[in-house]
Amino acid sequence: MSNQEMIDKGQKYVMNTYGRFPLALVKGRGVYAWDADGKQYIDFCGGIAVDILGHCHEELVKELHRQAQTLWHVSNLYWIQPQIDLAEKLVKISGLDKAFFCNSGAEANEAAFKLARKYHYRHGHPERNEIICFKESFHGRTLAAVAATGQKKYQEGFSPLPAGFVFAEFNNLDSVYDLVTENTAAILVEPIQGESGIHPCEKKFLQGLRKLCDDQGLLLIFDEVQCGMGRTGRFFAFQSFGVKPDVVTMAKGLGGGFPIGAMLAGDQAVKGFEPGDHASTFGGNPLGAAVACKVVELVSESSFLENVDNMGVKLMNGLVKMREPRIVDIRGRGLMLAAEFNCECKQLIALCMQKGLLLVGAGPNAVRFVPPLNIDENEVNRALDLFQDALQDWK
Repeated sequence: MSNQEMIDKGQKYVMNTYGRFPLALVKGRGVYAWDADGKQYIDFCGGIAVDILGHCHEELVKELHRQAQTLWHVSNLYWIQPQIDLAEKLVKISGLDKAFFCNSGAEANEAAFKLARKYHYRHGHPERNEIICFKESFHGRTLAAVAATGQKKYQEGFSPLPAGFVFAEFNNLDSVYDLVTENTAAILVEPIQGESGIHPCEKKFLQGLRKLCDDQGLLLIFDEVQCGMGRTGRFFAFQSFGVKPDVVTMAKGLGGGFPIGAMLAGDQAVKGFEPGDHASTFGGNPLGAAVACKVVELVSESSFLENVDNMGVKLMNGLVKMREPRIVDIRGRGLMLAAEFNCECKQLIALCMQKGLLLVGAGPNAVRFVPPLNIDENEVNRALDLFQDALQDWK
């Protein structure tokens, strides 16, 4: 089936909820992917920060095959060994105490919302049910996650939204203090905002949030769905800032492309949940947990994270050296970077695709670079060359 044939069939049968490119990808290996017509692309989108070991990584394929021949699924009414092993790995790396597993980042954030409210309820303060979020944030597509997202475009047409979310200015500590009341339960923040254009938190800002939560008895929740799993050159982004949260949510890269999400919490926060308070049918199932164990094992190696640092610097420097006058900023950490333009860049992304480079936007004016974390110098150079070629043709 050709690209066009697949597109025509998809338009007939698949619900129209994505602004899709006219491209059908059918095969991948490492940082490369191929479309239905056999054209090769270098993939610096990576499933939007998901394929952190590239496509069809040999060890992940082997682990999935092994587990598929052992046990596919059982209920969380029983103990599941790969889930226990994964929880142990994440707890030891994070310094937090317990893990809850689900299927996606939105679900991980939903779990965090419920945990924050139930935590205060169990401590005799049911009125503490409000979460301070931030403008331009993104936390997922479920109704509560949309309500926690500080971008009106994601909320339009879904009213009434769940109550209990208020919005402060990103990197503005005073605006957070102004919103704290007797009803405040938690503060939810992305250490690096992703969908709005790759905006890192300032270290002093996160330190100020930590102190505020400690002083007021609030839970500090970090959404690391996109910026976690080695993306910044540390396993967790919060380790780059030296600020430890009470709760951290993660997904995307956790399974290296296999769907799985997680919420980790410290010893005080976990007391909010008791049996029956929350659940997920497929959360931490044997297949997802087994693959994620292998991903965590590989990504947590110091040499792997060192490569993220090195390739991130090389990619950043390469973008800076282009001296493109329409670029107004290049920012990010590790291999989570963005080039912001003084105009919309959708056409530029389409030109890159035509030349064989897959990228994704982060807001209308920014191009996002979130490639696999195991890329090498030659692959970075190839992507930079293609991006430069596209810039030259972009009118």
